[in-house]
Amino acid sequence: DKSRTDLEQVPKIFMKPDFALEDSLTFNAVLPWSHFSTAGGKGNRDAASSKLLQEKLSHYLDIVEVNIAHQISLRSEAFFHAMTSQHELQDYLRKTSQAVKLLREKISKIDKVMCEGSLRVLRLSLTRNNCIKAYNKLKLMATVHQTQPTVQLLLSTSEYVGALDLIATTQEVLQQELQGIHSFRHLGSQLCELEKLIDKMMIAEFSTYARNDLNRPLEDDCQILEEERLVSLVFGLLKQRKLNFYEIYGDEMINTAKNIIKQCVVNTVSQIEEIDTEVVVKLADQMRMMNFPQWFDLLKNIFSKFTIFLKRVKATLNTIRSVVFLVLDKNQKTRDLEDTLQKNSAKESLVDSEVAYLTHEGMFISDAFGDGELPAGAADSASQRNTSPSSEPCSSDSVSEPECTTDSSSSKEHTSSSVTPGGVEMMIGEDMKLTDLELVRLANNIQELLYNASDVCHDRSVKFLMARAKDGFLEKLNSNEFVTLSRLMEGFILDTEQICGRKSMSLRGALQSQANRFVNRFHEERKTKLSLLLDNERWKQAEVPAEFQDLVDSVSDGRISLPEKKPTATEERKPAEFLIVEGQKYATVGTVLLLIRIILEYCQCVDNIPSITTDMLTRLSDLLKYFNSRSCQLVLGAGALQVVGLKTITTKNLALSSRCLQLIVHYIPIIRAHFEARLQPKQFSMLRHFDHITKDYHDHIAEISSKLVAIMDSLFDKLLSKYEVKAPVPSACFRNICKQMAKMHEAIYDLLPEEQTQMLFLRINASYKLHLKRQLAHLSVVNDGGPLNGLVTSDVAFYTGNLQALKGLNNLDLNMAEIWEQKR
Repeated sequence: DKSRTDLEQVPKIFMKPDFALEDSLTFNAVLPWSHFSTAGGKGNRDAASSKLLQEKLSHYLDIVEVNIAHQISLRSEAFFHAMTSQHELQDYLRKTSQAVKLLREKISKIDKVMCEGSLRVLRLSLTRNNCIKAYNKLKLMATVHQTQPTVQLLLSTSEYVGALDLIATTQEVLQQELQGIHSFRHLGSQLCELEKLIDKMMIAEFSTYARNDLNRPLEDDCQILEEERLVSLVFGLLKQRKLNFYEIYGDEMINTAKNIIKQCVVNTVSQIEEIDTEVVVKLADQMRMMNFPQWFDLLKNIFSKFTIFLKRVKATLNTIRSVVFLVLDKNQKTRDLEDTLQKNSAKESLVDSEVAYLTHEGMFISDAFGDGELPAGAADSASQRNTSPSSEPCSSDSVSEPECTTDSSSSKEHTSSSVTPGGVEMMIGEDMKLTDLELVRLANNIQELLYNASDVCHDRSVKFLMARAKDGFLEKLNSNEFVTLSRLMEGFILDTEQICGRKSMSLRGALQSQANRFVNRFHEERKTKLSLLLDNERWKQAEVPAEFQDLVDSVSDGRISLPEKKPTATEERKPAEFLIVEGQKYATVGTVLLLIRIILEYCQCVDNIPSITTDMLTRLSDLLKYFNSRSCQLVLGAGALQVVGLKTITTKNLALSSRCLQLIVHYIPIIRAHFEARLQPKQFSMLRHFDHITKDYHDHIAEISSKLVAIMDSLFDKLLSKYEVKAPVPSACFRNICKQMAKMHEAIYDLLPEEQTQMLFLRINASYKLHLKRQLAHLSVVNDGGPLNGLVTSDVAFYTGNLQALKGLNNLDLNMAEIWEQKR
């Protein structure tokens, strides 16, 4: 308790596990900076406080040291206890030494009585074993003598692996167990020649197998031809390290792909009566004489044949790869087994060395105790026990070391020959000298061969496609035909990707190239059509056929697609005066109706051929910009006067043009959403085209509105500049103005929505007030209630009444007080 009290005097900050003077907060807490201030007049006091701090820290140090010394004193008993235990341990060791001495004496007696006779028996047994080995060697020579006839017999049944195993085993036996035997001196070279012959036979047979496998009828359901024969051949080739055998299969694959197309063309041409094969000799020319349905069916047939061909190639190559992986797996297991055996042998040798060490120590201890009767035999037996058991038989008799390995080799030969021919285990012999790296590389090359097969099929298809496209045939296809062709090719590309597991780009590239040409032609056709329509457009309101209303209604449902034509229903329905879009009436011209249909064709084309989305977006943007600029030239720029022969551009033409632009603007967000759903996120920046187009259209609409106001502005300027304030009321000037306003209203009211009409007339009214105000100021007429003021007020009342009597303008706030100058 006392020590705890003492320790409590030490501030808690010193006890923290993360105490560090490097930390500025800790440093300031331990050594307050104020103690070291050297401000004038405070020097003595600072020195005193610094000394006090030093003493305080010394006091804390003393407390901690006292506590540490106290803790050390508490542990002194444990030290003395350890010393006492040391003496007891020495007593135990003395007793143990005596017990060991007694035991060694007993073992020495047992050695004399029991071991010497047993060792003699062992020597006799070893001699007998050596005799048996000599007999086995003679038997082995007899077996080796039969090698060549057996190899010939195995080759006659195409058992290449068995023959190679037999040759390898015999070569091994000749080099090890039967080395130096005169009668077999030529057998080794004969077996080497035989092995080279087998190599050539296997390569020739694999080449024949590849040809037979790839050229059999594609209608055959069997995926793999003679699987056992293939497995046997591959094992044999691997055994002989012929690792490039897959190249033979690859060459045969290319030839087969060529033949498939050729055969398909020949078969199709022979069924078409219109093609005279005697007049048109070349296959390519015969193929170019086909119409689209005939050629499309031919292409579909080629793709289906290629699909079957690739499945067949995949099945065969998978079998070959599985053989390679079997060998790889066997290598791994063999390595694991060797590692296990090495660990076990290491443990055994460690035990033997420990026994030898203890024996040696025991003899030394016995000598130390003065046992002089230890016989020489004991030392011999100890040395015998110290030697490794495996080396004992070879060192104990006159048999040479190579003979000692006979059992292992002959048993190995027995294992190889005992497994059934054609069995996988027999084929994976231990003498497959292939590294894991070589096997993995071979497996990768075989997989690459499958990818090459896909590439070959795609390349041949591209050549077939290009041969037909020479005369511009593919560019002349209509949209439906090209979409059908595109879908067929996309389907084949996906099938090959699924079979082979990798994308082949050549056919996809050719499809993209043709798609780009198709897009160009598609766009040029529609742009030309739009140009012709605009050049012949008279900018008069057109009737809306029912099919166009149906088209617009289908888009209102949220899907952009061209509805199928319904001839019977369309004939019964009469054309409408306006196009109804989401409850709003749109007066429109024939060109714009057709333009909407063209726009939807672009959208549907993107649905049918997703790969051309970005191209179509650019082209559609170009089309919309072209319509905007061209319509501006024709109407606002009065180009229609020369192109179509209009006498003048009327307010009706202008209002109709504005409404047509508004209709297209209504559809731009829908088109944008359609494209956005089909673009990749990284391509979203292309959608800005639609924003620019929308802005251009709005600017164009605003210009048309300004033009309508400008027409009335010039009229007001002309009429009001001649206005005189005199009787009769209403004046001729105001009657004329009201008449022109009524004409303007009549021209635009049916074309523009009511709110747009109101806004337009408010702007016209503002222009009118400005001109009237200027003329009144010129005439010095003021709002003083005089006679002139009364005449003007009557004219203005007439103008206001006429204007508000027009349809839709009755609630218009005209604010006519603005015509008078405000009194300052």
